[in-house]
Amino acid sequence: MYRSLFKCSITLAMVAMSALPVSSTSAASTLAKTDADVLHAYTLMGINGQAIARAITRGDTCPTLIVDSKRLAMHERAAKGTPAARNGDQPDAKPAAFPVTSCEADIPVRAHHASVDDIAIPVPVAEPRHIVVIGDTGCRAKASENYYQSCNDSDKWPFAKISALAASHKPDLVIHVGDYHYRESPCPADNAGCTGSPWGYGYDVWDADVFQPAAPLWKAAPWVAVRGNHESCNRAGQGWFRFLDVHSYAADSNCDDPKQDAQGDFTVPYAVPLDAHRQLIVFDSSKASANAYTEDSAAFKRYRELLIQVDQLAAKPGMKSIFLSHHPILGLAATDDGKINPGNQGLQSVMTTLHGQRLFADGIDLAMHGHVHQFQALGFSSNQPATLVGGNSGSDLSAALPAQLPPGTEPAPGAVVETFFTQHDFGFMTMDRTRYGWYITEWSRHGKALFHCRFDGKLACTRTADAPAN
Repeated sequence: MYRSLFKCSITLAMVAMSALPVSSTSAASTLAKTDADVLHAYTLMGINGQAIARAITRGDTCPTLIVDSKRLAMHERAAKGTPAARNGDQPDAKPAAFPVTSCEADIPVRAHHASVDDIAIPVPVAEPRHIVVIGDTGCRAKASENYYQSCNDSDKWPFAKISALAASHKPDLVIHVGDYHYRESPCPADNAGCTGSPWGYGYDVWDADVFQPAAPLWKAAPWVAVRGNHESCNRAGQGWFRFLDVHSYAADSNCDDPKQDAQGDFTVPYAVPLDAHRQLIVFDSSKASANAYTEDSAAFKRYRELLIQVDQLAAKPGMKSIFLSHHPILGLAATDDGKINPGNQGLQSVMTTLHGQRLFADGIDLAMHGHVHQFQALGFSSNQPATLVGGNSGSDLSAALPAQLPPGTEPAPGAVVETFFTQHDFGFMTMDRTRYGWYITEWSRHGKALFHCRFDGKLACTRTADAPAN
């Protein structure tokens, strides 16, 4: 019996309690104990698997990182500030206020315990064997679509519940496949579902969409954070670079200046080792177009440079790689009128020039994504890597795909689908390492296993009795 099946054996009362927001009294008590007025402290997995301690503080100075009783200085990543407004395609815009300081420090290898002042943060395990995967988690509020998700209703925006359920599995690692921040427009005065919600691209939304509801998962394990299109420079990129990006923070790539977006929207890929023979490769697809690029376009040339770097990371002898990007390369998406769209054609147009119809380097045998707000598992009889899509952890759901694909459906030219499973409701995934590969489970928002998949270079899935028919 695999570890993930045991981790869910907690009482409904415990889950309900862990999903509740922290009371103001409790929060005030915690803050009073910290020298630097720490609001949040957490751990990110960075380049080459370097664990990074992050802290967000109300103060102007950074707190102390304590690792195995040794006190280490944290340094400022981004100071308080209110950079100019970036408004994407929204009719409303306001400057993104960040009345907080972002701090960071590397966590030494083989650390056993770590805290920021007296707030415990997770330390990495040498070989993570139990992984939680979530994606597309924030509460959608978008005036240009006249769409406002009910952020105040935990059934209609269930991210806090999902976070608590996922944390109850006691993961070694959390992977978020992108799109954290969704509250781009003010809630209409007559909409009770989102009354009082913050909006825009400042810290208040990052707190409401990301840090508060995901508190159990931030405490449970280090995160690998994949960048989504909602975190592109003309949207929530300013907060992305302050809080979640693992590259150096710099004025020429932090999204404050639109003239620097060509740098800020194309960050360098990096690897996070899982053991001596398996790694994650994290790729920034935040600005990927749904349409194919021409080879003379600036985006084509930049993505090609970055994908060559992916190939170099994947070429390590004896290493198999899991490719992480927000946009599905070999996933599918349905439209409201029933049409089925292929994977991201912008990136496909670049990847074809490097690897033909396979798209990926030989060392990549599994790809994981978000962006489409549902669960998908696809295996191929052709030579493409298996694909998992997990963009269903909170934001409003995408149009449903059929349980059985129409004959000839291809996510990319030459990609012949052999295995296809999907579910159109909120949920999350777990991945358990076994001696043969990975045991993958898709869980419902209520903590029920819906699909079990085994991956050993090929993907095979089974539906449980609790899985709904599409």
